Amino acid sequence: MGKVTGFMEFERLEEGYLPVEKRLKDYKEFVIGLKADDAKVQGARCMDCGTPFCNNGCPVNNVIPDFNDLVYKGDWQNAAAVLHTTNNFPEFTGRICPAPCEAACTLNVNDDAVGIKSIEHAIIDKAWEQGWVKPLPAEVKTGKKVAVVGAGPAGLAAAQQLARAGHEVTVYEKNDRVGGLLRYGIPDFKMEKSHIDRRVKQMEAEGVVFKTGVVVGEWPKDSKVTNWAKSAVSADELKAQFDAVLLSGGSEQSRDLPVPGRELEGVYFAMEFLPQQNKVNAGDKLKGQIRADGKHVIVIGGGDTGSDCVGTSNRHGAVSVTQFEVMPKPPVEEDRPMTWPYWPLKLRTSSSHDEGCTREFAISTKEFLGEKGKLVGVKTVRVEWQGGKMVEVPGSEQVLKADLALLAMGFVNPVATVLEAFGVEKDARGNAKAGVEAATGYRTNVDMVFAAGDIRRGQSLVVWAIREGRQAARAVDEFLMGTSALPR
Repeated sequence: MGKVTGFMEFERLEEGYLPVEKRLKDYKEFVIGLKADDAKVQGARCMDCGTPFCNNGCPVNNVIPDFNDLVYKGDWQNAAAVLHTTNNFPEFTGRICPAPCEAACTLNVNDDAVGIKSIEHAIIDKAWEQGWVKPLPAEVKTGKKVAVVGAGPAGLAAAQQLARAGHEVTVYEKNDRVGGLLRYGIPDFKMEKSHIDRRVKQMEAEGVVFKTGVVVGEWPKDSKVTNWAKSAVSADELKAQFDAVLLSGGSEQSRDLPVPGRELEGVYFAMEFLPQQNKVNAGDKLKGQIRADGKHVIVIGGGDTGSDCVGTSNRHGAVSVTQFEVMPKPPVEEDRPMTWPYWPLKLRTSSSHDEGCTREFAISTKEFLGEKGKLVGVKTVRVEWQGGKMVEVPGSEQVLKADLALLAMGFVNPVATVLEAFGVEKDARGNAKAGVEAATGYRTNVDMVFAAGDIRRGQSLVVWAIREGRQAARAVDEFLMGTSALPR
């Protein structure tokens, strides 16, 4: 490495944030990225550790030590080139990935990990600023046609790889804009949608065709999953028009909470609430938008989606925001000898929590209370975990005031009609059944139909979606051509 003793000389530097009172005034990104000199210092902290566990901690296997070293040496353009060899969209992961690579960093055994995510963020932002990110159209066309169903990160990564391999790629997206949950799930204050838009332009220049507002199959009429489609195409039509079809939709069916009062006005899924605000931010007008203005908000679910609801509610002007988590409060610091290099269990406080939120752990919702059909409160009980089972604590019931309750307890499976339209076999969780090994190559039980991303693996991270999209692209390319030069 360029600075062999850097990890002993320099401390970890964190990215900065705009002050809470300023960032709550709008929906713009508020993270202040590292300056070039600070990124160089972080790159210098990367150890010559022999076995870079960070590479395997990263689902796309980013070549992390190499781009850290290049940043330390000031060779930003080659750092960007190295980053792009494994990751189609570093500006997405550099903003919203939880950075399992840092958990796996060798320095994290007994010190603060290298700021890998912040370095990645700095590299790709500089690459766009300097004009180094350009379309890479295929020099030779194969004449083969591929349909990609779903324009989230898995579908986008696969489409870009397949187009660069010379295939004609058409991406179908049921909503009115490209991006999947990146577009209508991740709040703009975490990732502005201009990052998606410029990648779309790059991909269009590479030959990818996007068809938005088109749903595949017959969408269930009672579904509460976001669907702004204006037209439909059948599975049979796609199989007739294309040489291969890749299903890459999200795991969008939210986990419900079937307790008394669930039907009350004021109780919604998080994924009814969040997409509406993103649509408004894009300049669209919505009637009956779910708002948190002047309300006491209860967010049920302690993960990232719940945190996004907290941040959005505070920007609306909520009177109070309380977030429930049914599991016990985790330790502030992980047990590193026990967990490293794996993802540790520890208390994670997001920027949204810092903006104003009461967090309640080991609490369960018993009932939604209403008056005249509208939510007015939530009845709860404290719980303990004994032998892996949740047990209510006697005498711990209480009622909290609530005008808006948002269910953010994760996602159970993709919308079944898409898979059923193609006759794709499902696993026990309702996901598309397809293997990831080279022999099975993301193939479903239906000839020429492949599946990758959340629709196959279930709810997961953007970085896993990109990995699966890239690997599935190679599998499709091999299916069409007999061999593939795409990386797996």
